[in-house]
Amino acid sequence: MSVYGNIVLGTIWVPELPDGQGSKYKALAAATRAAIADGTLTVGQKLPPVRDLAWELKITPGTVARAYTLLTDEGVLEAAVGRGTFVAELAPAGGAVVRPATVWRATAVESEEVNLYSPNLPDAGQGALIQEVMIRVAQDPPSGFLNYPARAKTVDARRAIIGWLGQTPLGSYDENHIVLSHGGQNAIALVLQAVLSGAEPVVLTEDLTYPGFRRVADLLRARTVSVPMDAHGLIPEALEAAAREHGAQVLCTSPEVHNPTAGFTPHERRQELADVARRCDLQVIEDDCYRMSEARAPSYRMLLPERGWYVSSISKTITPALRMGFAIAPDGRQSALRRAAEHSYFGLATPLVDMMTAILTDPRLPGITEKVCAGISDYMRMAVNILGSYEVTWRADVPFLWLTLPPGWRAGVFCQAAEGAGVKIRPAEEFAARDARAPHAVRLAINAQVTPASFEAAMGRLRVLLDNPPERISV
Repeated sequence: MSVYGNIVLGTIWVPELPDGQGSKYKALAAATRAAIADGTLTVGQKLPPVRDLAWELKITPGTVARAYTLLTDEGVLEAAVGRGTFVAELAPAGGAVVRPATVWRATAVESEEVNLYSPNLPDAGQGALIQEVMIRVAQDPPSGFLNYPARAKTVDARRAIIGWLGQTPLGSYDENHIVLSHGGQNAIALVLQAVLSGAEPVVLTEDLTYPGFRRVADLLRARTVSVPMDAHGLIPEALEAAAREHGAQVLCTSPEVHNPTAGFTPHERRQELADVARRCDLQVIEDDCYRMSEARAPSYRMLLPERGWYVSSISKTITPALRMGFAIAPDGRQSALRRAAEHSYFGLATPLVDMMTAILTDPRLPGITEKVCAGISDYMRMAVNILGSYEVTWRADVPFLWLTLPPGWRAGVFCQAAEGAGVKIRPAEEFAARDARAPHAVRLAINAQVTPASFEAAMGRLRVLLDNPPERISV
């Protein structure tokens, strides 16, 4: 039996929806208001998760999400990022609640051309913080302007990263396990340089995966092999078969936020995969760059302290512009990771290290990142409201969604049509191996640097395309 807060599956609140052809999201919203009015749902009570209630009611998750959004806009419900949806303390007698203007909306621009290739974060105050830090470092640089980078001078930055990671379940480590990098992609390259050996090393990835894994492997003359996955991530039996058949050395994976499907690998599955990694002598690189809220399961570095490598950056929570990232080595492999960095670029520029320390230790940062996540959640809500009647996989704290296309559309053709409508999106082919057969699906990243009206209009244009597939299918 699964427990979500104070909700136990099998005993969750399940309203009765009237039969008929009316809008089911409106019917669900009306049933929720009635349950609050008669005391069935009380102030502060957590509502069932979207997918659980959708399953019980035999409707789509998008329909439930749309009803929750409508009630949240009215002030009847309130959404807490990472915790769920609750009955609001003060539900109004009627009429919509006007939300107060937020900082991040003030910096957004109107645009008919909306680029959804990569996430664009809202400015929730991090722009001003970075500017302030730049000025402070320029006026009085702790590391000076005339010295070579040195690892000893990055101790404060590496300790700041430990503080920024907070309660992330990484096992036992300290600042000596950490190496600073030029973003997450550079961190992946450093780890692969530290572990790959032989004439033609083999790197394993999910069959749909972050293309940066394959690009770095190509650069290092390694061969990548795709491993089948299911709704919970990599399939353990398939991973073991691929590792043994190809003599693989490394697995690259993203268990917290799978890119591009927004999936999640639960603890039990991670443990099975960790057992395979030990039996097959695989090093495991975990890319955690897309996580914006608390981790939901132990990292591979915690499960595999002798072979688990952890990579992340500030790109998806603060800004991608500064290219600040890092890798955390497993026990006993710190020197190999450090050599890879020092032999490649000596170290990050000293003013950049000073800035990283100042930004990550600023007391305003937690509030800023919370607003960034709230901004992403607002835009995601708009997307799901419009596209939710189709098969979409999404999370409120993930800056992209995965859309499975309806019959009649191929991913490449749909992306061309979307670009013709002023919306740039990525087809599934970009995340698949060159010789693989990709699903008919697309990834839509959140762009919170355009106004809500511009973003909503872009979603509307995509919905029109989805509703009107071409008569002839292009192959």
